[in-house]
This record gives sequence, C-alpha cells and structure tokens, in this order.
Amino acid sequence: MMSKPLTGLPFIISNFLVALTLISCAQTDRFSSSFANVNSMTNIKTDTATLGAGCFWCVEAVFQQLDGVLKVTSGYTGGHVANPTYEQVCSKNTGHVEVAQIVYDPSKITFDELLEVFWKTHDPTTVDQQGNDRGPQYRSVIFYNSPEQKQKVQEYKADLDKSGAWSKPIATSVEPLKNFYVAEDYHQNYYNNNADQMYCRYVIQPKLEKFEKVFKDKLKGNKQKISN
Repeated sequence: MMSKPLTGLPFIISNFLVALTLISCAQTDRFSSSFANVNSMTNIKTDTATLGAGCFWCVEAVFQQLDGVLKVTSGYTGGHVANPTYEQVCSKNTGHVEVAQIVYDPSKITFDELLEVFWKTHDPTTVDQQGNDRGPQYRSVIFYNSPEQKQKVQEYKADLDKSGAWSKPIATSVEPLKNFYVAEDYHQNYYNNNADQMYCRYVIQPKLEKFEKVFKDKLKGNKQKISN
C-alpha cells in the first residue's frame, strides 16, 4: 500500500534554502579522499534506488544516515556520454544528472520511505536548480529500475500534487535507469571526509541537522556515520 504523502513538505527546505543560495556545489574546492567498502551484503536481499535532488554531496549525506541503507554511491546518469568526468557534467553538455545510488535492505526501509525522505529534503518544484546549484545536472529526478518502482513514484508524485503540499507543481521527472557511472573517488563519502569544507559547513550540515530532527526514528543507531 502506498504511504500517504504528508502535507507541509516545505518545512525542512524553507530554513536552509537561504544557505543554498550562498554556496554552489560546483564552485567549492576539490579534495581527494579514499573510501572503504561497507560490510559485506552477502545473504541480504537488497534493492536499489537512484535519486537526483541537487548536488550529490547533499543527497549522499542524507541517505547515509537512514537505517536500512547499506551503501550510497555518488555518480552520473541520464546523459549521452559514456564515463563522463565531473568537469564534463558541469559543462551542462552531456545530459547527465548528479545522483546518489542507494543500496538498501527492504526489510528495514521501504522504497516508499526513501521517496518520503527524497521529497522532504529538497525543493522538487524548481527546474534545473537547487539553491545556488543551477543547471540540468541538478534537476529533480527519480530513475526507476523496475515497473513497480515506476508505478510507486508516479502515484506518489500525483498524490503530492493533489495534496497541495506545494504551491507549485512538482517538477521531478520519472525516467528509466539506463547507465550509471560512478563519480570520481573524491566525491564519495564527501561530507564525512570533508566536514570542515565550506559547502559542508554552511549547506550540508544545517540540512542534516534539520533532517535528523524530522526523521530521528529512521536513523541508524547512535547516528553513526557510514562510509561507502
């Protein structure tokens, strides 16, 4: 059964959009980082969700906190160039979107719950923009990997539009997942590796603090950080 969309979705976003207008994801300094694999997922039945909601550093940091999420990988999809680089994607000529690919345990967290977090932690009514991050690579989009996911997303999106939770229509596009390209190493686990970086301090951290208050019952025990 589909989860009922909650009204009042903009309450998280309204408080941190000001910060988003001050700093752009693509304008920040580049950092190299290493990342380790999560614990073995052998014998665990998993599913995957691929979501675009602005800068993938933000999306990754949010979904890493959820109980039942096993791995989050930042990457690119939806474009026409094979194995694109970050610089190529930022040129806005490849058609790719910055996304987080989320491997999760459906026995602990459902696809519907991931959708609720997705729509509550960004503004799905803006086209090709989240705060000061502007361009087609930052558009709101869900890439489905099965007919079941497609149906759930379309029904949830329609219910949200009908609910009047947003004053403007939801611009989130729903597209089939074709090719997913893992982003460069330094993008992975970005917030955990670069917490003192300006974008992390002034955009991601305030967003996470508000997210943790709203979804405290869905967080990993002791809010432990995970790495990819």
